[in-house]
Amino acid sequence: MSEREELLQELMDVVGEEGCGVSCSEASIYKDPDGWKMMLEGFMTPWSLGQTVSEAKTKIREYAAMGFGLS
Repeated sequence: MSEREELLQELMDVVGEEGCGVSCSEASIYKDPDGWKMMLEGFMTPWSLGQTVSEAKTKIREYAAMGFGLS
């Protein structure tokens, strides 16, 4: 499993299909020079997730706990 696939799986594990709907199924997770980013359908800009996969997983959980369009 690639790092990107690992982060997409984390997103689905944390939020689930019912809590995320089309936003997660159409999520774009990518790494650029600034680190991991996540772009969800319906949002204008990508969300910063951190430099490492571990940081990105933590940030996904934080975003989900705050309900930022993920629950």
